[in-house]
Amino acid sequence: MRCDPARPVDAEEWSQLDEGEQIELVVEHHRRARIRLPNLRLHAGLHVTVENQVLLGEETPVAAALQRLMGEGLDRHDAIHAIASVLSGVMYDAVTRKEARDLKAVYYSEVSRLTAEGWRSQAGQT
Repeated sequence: MRCDPARPVDAEEWSQLDEGEQIELVVEHHRRARIRLPNLRLHAGLHVTVENQVLLGEETPVAAALQRLMGEGLDRHDAIHAIASVLSGVMYDAVTRKEARDLKAVYYSEVSRLTAEGWRSQAGQT
């Protein structure tokens, strides 16, 4: 199996892999594409997390957000990056804040409000 974030994963094949194998497929894609990143494994882990959440369908707002972002003009890979940026921000806040918060609720709320325009401006792509 090969992974191409520009295309949906084959749910049946993808689900047969463990998370480590999924991460390796994403790493291989980025290496083949010659995409250099400061921390390729962390980046791949975020990709895998988002892909797995997309496969949950309506159980989370992630699949709907992916479709919405693509409808707003992002390609699928950039839409995954946009969602992953929200995830990494919530994770960062989780380790740096002192007060307890419902992280899932915060994440789902932020993903639901995420827009292509907002992500582009945050990512410096305006």
